[in-house]
Amino acid sequence: MTEVQKINAESLKLKTYAGEPYLLTPGPLTTSLATKEAMLRDWGSWDADFNKATAHIRSSLLEMAGADSDTYVCVPMQGSGTFSVEASLATAIDVKGKALLLMNGAYGKRAALTLDYLKRDYIVLDKGDYLPPSPEEVDEILTQNADVTDVFLVHCETSSGILNPLKEISNVVKKHGKGLIVDAMSSFGGVPLTVSEVPFDVMVSSANKCIEGVPGFGFVIIKKTLLESSKGRSHSLSLDLYEQWKHMEKTGQWRFTPPTHTVIAFHEALKQHAEEGGVAGRHSRYSRNRDVLVSGMRALGFETLLDDVWLSPIITTFLSPDHENFEFKKFYDELKKRNFIIYPGKLTEVESFRMGCIGQIDEYVVLDLIKAVEESLAAMSVDGV
Repeated sequence: MTEVQKINAESLKLKTYAGEPYLLTPGPLTTSLATKEAMLRDWGSWDADFNKATAHIRSSLLEMAGADSDTYVCVPMQGSGTFSVEASLATAIDVKGKALLLMNGAYGKRAALTLDYLKRDYIVLDKGDYLPPSPEEVDEILTQNADVTDVFLVHCETSSGILNPLKEISNVVKKHGKGLIVDAMSSFGGVPLTVSEVPFDVMVSSANKCIEGVPGFGFVIIKKTLLESSKGRSHSLSLDLYEQWKHMEKTGQWRFTPPTHTVIAFHEALKQHAEEGGVAGRHSRYSRNRDVLVSGMRALGFETLLDDVWLSPIITTFLSPDHENFEFKKFYDELKKRNFIIYPGKLTEVESFRMGCIGQIDEYVVLDLIKAVEESLAAMSVDGV
């Protein structure tokens, strides 16, 4: 590592906590010291200053999506991102509607499970672990199934790290006049996604992903006319997106107790996001992280699950080496000793593990990770990966 690299790496460490493990995951992730410090104060959920922070968050997220406030609204929802996905599916898909679920991983499957609970009708295009749905396939399915009302797609499926061809698929969906529901949980804020490029009806994301906040709430950007038409459709008191929106519009407050510390941390994280250059700046850093990671891991002999064209700048899946001494838990523990926490694989057919590229890390931290991987393999007596 050069002197410049050392200075940059030390500068980044000062923005987190020295010695704290880096979370190489798709969220929760490593946050900045300023984001952590924002949570040191207590806030009243009815307080005017807190309500101003909520209002600023809502307007900032609309702006990030390039969404006109006359056409779209932003509704934050307590809980994990899955809470917001469930609220969105229950809101967007009429009880007499029918969805096409495009899936290639765990989060597409979770959407299907959610619709089972909601008793909504759906059909599925399941591409397995590592292939994207193609626009041609979607076009054919919608042509043959005119009763489909809505299409659901996960933008970045973090089971594998694949970045699905959202824009091309959105063009097909809109050609057929169907509603488009986008799970952008792990991409929004770090990968360009605006309504001018992808005319979605609903987009869902979460506080603890590319905007680099902490867990506690998700948010839904949805067409106002769609939300207005959904009154009384929700299956749940607490997940009623329409009632949450109406209450916020009327009072400026969350309908039930908000995750105050998480909201304020996110408000601070939004400032840092803007200072980095917004989505473009963050996408650039995450892409560099991925390129250095993939290059370094391949140099050590590891293979990526995906071809380069499908690799997202969010998280990368690597195949576990076929070596008698390699065991994921030991590998995990060795990396943790060296201040790196990774994710297990989530594939159905092959053994794998995942490494995230998002959060308060840069390419110099990734270079340290590659060194830690090399040391961990040596400690496990794994050679010839």
